[in-house]
Amino acid sequence: MGGFTRILHSGRPDDLMDEIPTYVAKPLPNEAENRGYVVLNRPYAFLQWARDTNIAEKYVLMSEPDHLFLRPLPNLMKGEHPAAFPFFYIDPAKKEFANITRKFTGQLPQKDLEDIFPMGNAPTMMTFLDLKSVTNKWLNVSLAIFKDDEAQKEWGWVQEMYGFTIASYLVGIRNVSAHLNLMAQPPWDTQLSLTRSRPYYILHYTYGMDYTLEGVFTPGVVGKWRFDKRSYAARPPARHLGEPPPGMSNRLVRLMIDMFNT
Repeated sequence: MGGFTRILHSGRPDDLMDEIPTYVAKPLPNEAENRGYVVLNRPYAFLQWARDTNIAEKYVLMSEPDHLFLRPLPNLMKGEHPAAFPFFYIDPAKKEFANITRKFTGQLPQKDLEDIFPMGNAPTMMTFLDLKSVTNKWLNVSLAIFKDDEAQKEWGWVQEMYGFTIASYLVGIRNVSAHLNLMAQPPWDTQLSLTRSRPYYILHYTYGMDYTLEGVFTPGVVGKWRFDKRSYAARPPARHLGEPPPGMSNRLVRLMIDMFNT
């Protein structure tokens, strides 16, 4: 069992260096202008870390700063094949996207496009050797997508996720197992388990969570009570966040606030 390593791609140490083992990666060179899309630094950071690191562990889990671990996470891989959360909005074979995908894969038939697993890099479990094998391709495909106007328009903020899933396919990574209960995403997910026998392992607080003071969910409308990570882009959350309204029934949102307040 290994530990956690934070990959920091700002190029300079910060005030959390003593909190968690940290690898400080260089951001992309200036000539690779990201036009505010800072996520493009991620594959470059992983490329540097995988190149410079020699870990004893055979397997790695890639996670993100907005992931909260709800319970001990077992190795969900089947043999040497990766395990990942399948994202509904990553769909390289979709009719509207197929020809865009082919710009980066070559002229694959539709059946092969459908074999590209709909994952991002996190949460994903894979062997360290597989991760090392994909980092260079991940960076190059992500840069190519970023420079393509059509891909930029259609894939937007998740374009780097497309870069990872396409790159994984191109280097021969296959038979990825899908685990919907690997991650819950409130407020759309509401319970602590996907089914009675399949508890969630990670809580991903990527979406804004808006409620009336009576606890009614107000999607698309800023609530009188709300939590949105974007409110804390320049500063950490307060040590004690306000409790959700008493009538709010989303167990994941309530658990998330409890975890922040603990």
